[in-house]
Amino acid sequence: MDDYTDEYDFLGKLDPDSSDADYIQIAKRLKAAILTGKFSPGETLPANAKLMKRFGVARETVKKAIRMLDERESLIVTGQGKLPRVRSKTHRTVELRPHVEELFRQDRVTIDFAGFSGETLRGVISEPLDRIRLGELTPQSIHLRIMVSDMRLPMALPIPVDPTEDPTLASNRMARITDQALDGLTNDVRELQGLGLIKSGAVEVRMHGVAPTFKLFILNEAEVFFGFYPIVQHPVSINGTDIDIFDPMGKDAHLFHFSRGGGESEQGTLFVEAARKWFDSVWTTVASGREGS
Repeated sequence: MDDYTDEYDFLGKLDPDSSDADYIQIAKRLKAAILTGKFSPGETLPANAKLMKRFGVARETVKKAIRMLDERESLIVTGQGKLPRVRSKTHRTVELRPHVEELFRQDRVTIDFAGFSGETLRGVISEPLDRIRLGELTPQSIHLRIMVSDMRLPMALPIPVDPTEDPTLASNRMARITDQALDGLTNDVRELQGLGLIKSGAVEVRMHGVAPTFKLFILNEAEVFFGFYPIVQHPVSINGTDIDIFDPMGKDAHLFHFSRGGGESEQGTLFVEAARKWFDSVWTTVASGREGS
């Protein structure tokens, strides 16, 4: 079984030392393959028999992994007597991921991120970081500069719909989410360096008092992804009570891609340069270090 190879070699093998159950490992491998474009929107996943042989597991283990991708992750569509199929809608939300995966194939990885919180960034790089742990990607250095809104300051967004509600309820909730994401990103990179999987790693965080209206990714100073946050009204649970808020919704942001072209006058080159200058100008003026970091 250890020598088994097929067209799905990119899925790898199960890690016998992992704390995750086999079906969770399989689901994560398939999820990574979907989000990095190995399986395209509308494409079918391998039949259960092929996955059983690839991973050396029972049919029920594969079925549990497929259910997880369907019911929890909503990445696939299943039907009686049909192979699971990647949802067509995923292409909009994962368009950035193949570019990030390609970035992590290089020796040097730098990402400048500006946005609401670090949640989106952590979600985007979680798969490449997992693949570094598995030895599938081997960058030598990772440097992240993260610039987010300081939710401990008065902000126009997010706010309760009802003006009589305390606005700090929404901002404090977002501050907790931001802290969790930033701490997770910092710990992830430190862990890789501590394990000797990368030679150098750094996560710098600065915060500012501007309400979040867009998100920006700059990859190795050569590619930019930019998108506006739609403002949505929806209920959130705060201290056990549902409160309607106006919220910048990151998962609904459509990203536009710009990259350096062959000439100084090309739109992509101009946008990349403008984005870099904007980021550096805010970073060095009104943004300040994160409290306690």
